[in-house]
Amino acid sequence: MNSTAELTSLLELEKIEENIFRGQNYMAPWNRVFGGQVLAQSIHAAHQTVPEDRVLHSMHAYFLLTGDINVPIVYDVDRSRDGGTFTTRRVVAIQKGKPIFITAASFQKKTEGFDHQIDLPKVPRPEDLKTDIELISHLEDKAPDLYKRFNHERPIEFRPVEVHDPLNPKRSEPFRHVWLRAKGKLSDDLRVHQEVLTYASDYNLLGTAILPHRDKLENKEMFFASLDHALWFHRPFRADEWLLYQLDSPSASNARGFTRGNIFSRDGALVASVVQEGLMAVRR
Repeated sequence: MNSTAELTSLLELEKIEENIFRGQNYMAPWNRVFGGQVLAQSIHAAHQTVPEDRVLHSMHAYFLLTGDINVPIVYDVDRSRDGGTFTTRRVVAIQKGKPIFITAASFQKKTEGFDHQIDLPKVPRPEDLKTDIELISHLEDKAPDLYKRFNHERPIEFRPVEVHDPLNPKRSEPFRHVWLRAKGKLSDDLRVHQEVLTYASDYNLLGTAILPHRDKLENKEMFFASLDHALWFHRPFRADEWLLYQLDSPSASNARGFTRGNIFSRDGALVASVVQEGLMAVRR
């Protein structure tokens, strides 16, 4: 999957019954259902049951079981609340009769109020940076297996500010900045942009939490998996224009890494915030 059209097609769901939808899977090279896909498809399912004047402002999700990449996912939407200003939905993703993922999402009618935000970090422009794929090109000859693991097609372009060489895994502080955007033009529907950014928001989080421990990874096989994911949307944006993902990991303990993220538009608007905890375990 290497284009925006393929991504938006993936997020489209088949309506089976009232409040029940079915989605297909991205054939990820790691042979597990990608968490960002389930996050985005669950929001797409909820969107089908919410009035158009309500905009998603937050979601809180838990990954319960590893998804089977060969089995379609059924999304069951519970219309929890339809209020005067807020609309709440609960979505359960199901495979083989078992819930593999749950999320609660809240939508709000536009309301006037106070406005403030933190500033856009001062980092190099995306035009002055290489893509993550370009940065690993030297691995193709030196470490072909490693290159194959990292080099796979994606509908999102990433341009990291900080560069970390997989062949020289040095310890570093748990802070990262990554520019990202969809590979192609999207419609003007804000819902589509929110779903695409939800998909992209699952990248780079655990990669930030492992940074202080990279010097200990030699000859160790790690298992990474998202455990939960929370996302808040603050302001309108376009996911097909450059966005800066500012990430930090305040803590890792008990085989779990905790990471936070702020997402800014290029002109400095704070458009979204992310929090995730994930499993970072050494395979035995």
